[in-house]
Order: sequence, then structure tokens, then C-alpha cells
Amino acid sequence: MGQNTVREARTRGGVRAADGRGWDDSLHEGDAAGPPRRRGGPHPRGRRGKRRVLRWVASVLSLLILGTAGAGYLYYRHLNGNLKKEELNLGDKPMVDHKVNAAGQTPLNILLIGSDARNSDANKRLGGAKKTFDGPPLADVQMLLHVSADRSNISVISMPRDTLLKMPKCTDPETGEVHPATTNLRMTNASLQRGGPGCTVATWYQLTGITIDHFMMIDFSGVVSMADAIGGVPVCVTDNVRSRNSKGEGSGLELKKGETYIKGEQALQWLRTRYGFEDGTDLARTHAQHMYMNSMVRELKKNTKLSDPNKLRKLAEAATRALTVDDRLDTVKKLYDLGEELKKVPTARITMTTMPSVPSADNNRVLPKPGEAELLFKMVGEDTPLDGKASKKQKPKVSKDPAAPDAEIGVMVQNGTYTDALGAATGRAREVTGVLTGKGFTQARADTQRNPQERTTVYFPSVDLEGDAQAVAKSLGLPLSSAKRSTDVSGVTLVVGADWRSGSTYPKSAAKDDKDKDEALKSARALNGAKADACMEVQPGFTWSD
Repeated sequence: MGQNTVREARTRGGVRAADGRGWDDSLHEGDAAGPPRRRGGPHPRGRRGKRRVLRWVASVLSLLILGTAGAGYLYYRHLNGNLKKEELNLGDKPMVDHKVNAAGQTPLNILLIGSDARNSDANKRLGGAKKTFDGPPLADVQMLLHVSADRSNISVISMPRDTLLKMPKCTDPETGEVHPATTNLRMTNASLQRGGPGCTVATWYQLTGITIDHFMMIDFSGVVSMADAIGGVPVCVTDNVRSRNSKGEGSGLELKKGETYIKGEQALQWLRTRYGFEDGTDLARTHAQHMYMNSMVRELKKNTKLSDPNKLRKLAEAATRALTVDDRLDTVKKLYDLGEELKKVPTARITMTTMPSVPSADNNRVLPKPGEAELLFKMVGEDTPLDGKASKKQKPKVSKDPAAPDAEIGVMVQNGTYTDALGAATGRAREVTGVLTGKGFTQARADTQRNPQERTTVYFPSVDLEGDAQAVAKSLGLPLSSAKRSTDVSGVTLVVGADWRSGSTYPKSAAKDDKDKDEALKSARALNGAKADACMEVQPGFTWSD
């Protein structure tokens, strides 16, 4: 099961290039697979290896918590000893505190990391690529699991391992080595080599601004042991499929049309398959992995796998041996508590997505897709469900508490227009105060405090001031949803965001557009956890007859 820690793997041998080989769709060293193709584009050739860690590991990680939760204190000390721990954040910027919702609840964000460490016999057998044995690992799977503040839904965003980003400054806690911030773009999976998983956390925080509460990391052998402990999972294909082409490339997966329960090596083949699914690209493989994840969630929730003492014992053992966790999540009791939070979310409210991306200049790497990737991150950062359900059910309503006359409403106006790229728009608090005064809000006052945020928002501390806040929002042409309750303010407080840097009229383009959200989610290929009829299309040329 790979007992060596990831830290040991990182400190042995030279540093591998981020584009080295990782998980691919073949179990054999000699089966060559070219670099991943983007949907609709050519299949570029080059020296890019076949590394692809199983993206389904995010679901495994979240589910193994449920298994551990069910185990309670079974072998408590023993299981605690199985867990490996590392620091949460190795960046030089502390993460900001969560903003609570109107009910005083906070969201929960967990970064799930799949390491390609080849630091044990099991990992070497599963991962191949002898040149990388005992070298420092890469973070080839990165998924942000967001649990909503009210625990009603879960959203998952995965980031392609070949995404190009700027890396933050990170300090290795063991060696003291300082890895300076990069000015050039590097593959995101290289973050793990810059001190450990805490640097991967720092990289995500720099990109998204989303506060991350915990990380959990798993390696090849951990994935396999978890898959075996969980048991069979049903998958579906639209036709007979055999993943092997004329050059011998492929995972070797062979299934009949329709639904089949898979586990063990066959499950591993499914999760590695690229040739034979849809158009033969990595996007197809990712989609198949998401189907497997959701199917596994449904299986564990609907049947008795977690009530069988023997299976439960195996699952708890495999879970704790497989994991490296942050120093705030370092006991089975804490995993239990986290599991209790996750168990509150129904399967139908789980949404899996992949960060929208575009090819880089060389077409072998990707960049976050402008607009759509940012919108997806913003939705998660603002605790907006990716399935769209809660946003409809919780559509803002006009307050039952009537607003006071405009001239009697006290409003504090703050400048929140600062961005890293543009800085702050000077004088915005004073300018917008003048706009409010002209509209009859004569008690509006400009505050010298700056409160950077993306969207213009009217905060109020208690329900008796909700009507007043909505009146301020309406007068400025802000959407009703921009009036939000917050315990951080003592009165109605207008924060002029980066979406309104100039002018006396709130720009219509700044309003949230459901069409843009739909496009972003379509690009992210959102998949709902309750979609039990999902079936992988089989690629022409990879079918066979009975």
C-alpha cells in the first residue's frame, strides 16, 4: 500500500520535469500514448508523456471520509497512526477568513490532490515510468471540493494537470528551502515539488482567491486499495468496447454493451481508458471518470457496503493508509466530524465540473479560459450552487420590513474597487456618496476604509435593516441579491466593488447573467451525482461483435 510518505518521495532523487510521465491508459511500460488532444482539434505529437492520475480520486477521498465516519473509533489509535500529515499552506500569503451567510454558517473547501509518487513497489508497478522512480512527485490531480455553508450541496472543480500558472513563493517546512514566486508560467502539477501539498494549496489560493480549509492527498496504490475496499461499481457503455488499437495502445478494457459492475484491475482500466471512449481524448477519459465517481457515490449511499463490519474495517484501514492530510485534519475524530458534514448532502446535489480551459500557444498545455474559469471560481467563492437549484429556491425577496424614508437611512460607503491589475479607483466612495445624496439619501457618508471585493454589495447587520439596504440597492440600479446580511457591519454599508470603477450609474454589464453561468457550466461539462443513466459513448473502431 505504499507506506513511505510523500515527503520521503520528494526528497529523493532529482527534480522531474512537470511534463514527465504519470498515469496513462495503459498498464504496460511499452504502450505509448501521445499527448492529450483537445476536443475537435488535431492530435499533436511530441515528447509529452502519458501521465494522467485518476481524476476520480476526488470522489474516493470524499467517500472514504464517510467510511471512516461510519467506523467511529474502531482501532482509533491504530488508524491515527496510519495518517500522514503536512502543513496546510506554504505560501507567504495567509488565507482570509470565510464570509458567513445570513444564518451565520460558513462554507467548507477541501483541496483533493492525487500524487504520482513512485516511492514504493506498489506505486512503481502501477505507475511505470522507471526514470521517475523515487523522484519527487507531481500533483497530477487537483480538485477543489466545496461544501456549501448550509450543507445542502457539494460542488467540485477539477483543474487539468497541464494548466499553466504562475507559482507563488513557497517555503519547504523541512528543509527551509525558499522557492521564489515565478514570473513565468509553469504547469500546475509542479507545485507539489515546491515544498509539498501546502504549496499546491497556495497556488490554488493565488489563482482563485478561495479560502481552503483542508487538503487530502492520495497516491497510486492508495487509489487502488480504496477501489478494492469499496467494491464493485456499475458503469455503462453504449456499445461493446475494447480499448486497444492497432499499435497496441489502450488500457485493455473490454466490456459488453450496457451496464457492468467493475472493480479491481477492471476498474483501473476504466479509469485509465482514453482510446475507445467518445473521441479518444483526455476530455473523454475525464468524463468517464466523473461517471465512475458519481456511480460510486450512489452505490455507497444506497446499499449496505458501509454497514458490513468487515468491509467497513477494510475501508477504514485503506482510507487512513492512503491519505496524507493537513495538520488541521490529523486525527480520525476530525475525519469523522468532516464525514458527518459531507453526509448531510444528498447525491442529487453533487455537481462535478472541470475548469474551463483553452489551449496554450504550443497546444500541448492549457490556460484557464478567460471569463468562464473566473466565473466558475467566483460562483464557488460566493457559495453559489453549481446545480442552480438553491439559487431558484432562495431567490431574493423584497423584505417584509418596510424601509425608512430615504433621508433617514444612514449609509456608510466604502471603496472596494481595488484589483491587483488596476489598483483602486481613487475617490469612488466619495463619488458614489454624492450619487446617493443626490437621490435623497442625505445621511450617506464616505468611509476612508477600503474593502476590496469584486462585486458591489449593500451589507446590513440585522433583519430590521434589510428593507433599508434593499432601498439603497434599488436606488442605484443594483440587483436585489446585492443586499446581503453580514455580522461584519454595524449599519447599512455600501461597498463599491471592482465591477463599478467609474460613472454614476451602475453598469448593466456588471449584473449577474444566468446565460453566462450556463455557458460556463456547459464548458465545464457539469455532471450531476444523481444521473444514474449516464453511459459512455464508444469511439468508432473500438467496438467488437459478440
